[in-house]
Amino acid sequence: MLIAMVTWDTEENGRSKFTELTMRSLVETVDWAQHRIIVSDNGSCPETSLLLRFYKKHLSAYGEGTMQIIWNGSNIGTANAINNAWRLRKPGENCVKMDNDVVIKQAHWADWIEDVFRRDPTIGICGLKRKDCDERPWHRDEHYRSSIRMLPQIKGERWLIVEEVVHVMGTCQAYSSALLDKIGYLYQPSVYGFDDSLASIRAAKAGFKRVFLHGVEIDHIDPGGTWYQTWKESEAGLWMAEFNAMKAAVQSGRDPVYYGGDF
Repeated sequence: MLIAMVTWDTEENGRSKFTELTMRSLVETVDWAQHRIIVSDNGSCPETSLLLRFYKKHLSAYGEGTMQIIWNGSNIGTANAINNAWRLRKPGENCVKMDNDVVIKQAHWADWIEDVFRRDPTIGICGLKRKDCDERPWHRDEHYRSSIRMLPQIKGERWLIVEEVVHVMGTCQAYSSALLDKIGYLYQPSVYGFDDSLASIRAAKAGFKRVFLHGVEIDHIDPGGTWYQTWKESEAGLWMAEFNAMKAAVQSGRDPVYYGGDF
């Protein structure tokens, strides 16, 4: 599986420390003989550039291509940066969109997600659920109401419990190769926000289920309360009308679900 992560760490937003913790978490929990990572950097500060080079050298013990870095040079947006990594996807390879402020505590979580796609090919997006997500089976709002089920299992296989939802939101989302063949790449109206919502909408239109995988502890380590968080919320708000127009265009069939990455 290809794990794609975007970094945009500056002296002002101080996110290098989160990137460090995220990379350390990935090194400890992913079987790098089976998976690889591409970091798509949107013009980060020297501190992050140095630590990315350090981890690239460290992971090269598993093979020269285990970690790659794409230097975009400036903030080209989350979707475009992820797309630059996903363009290097191999045929049949599933892909992860991962934020750089995540600590995952379950070893072999990437293998579990691969199993989800193998056991139920109708699942297109499989996320790891943060503790602050609202989805639950008894939610009054149908937009956040979910259903929980166990995936098919043969004797000796691990139990896999998934929660079917409308949108997979959060900091670690995997996209099946079958889904990506249908919908292509991510897009968003600005440099931040809505790419995951629009992907879930497009996945649903293409006939794929969206789920969270249960049993994996994941921590969102950015506490918020900073100018950077305020900027992200403001940026998303500025483009809400554009997002709603994009959503309506896909749901009505005016826009195709497939996007070739040149938005």
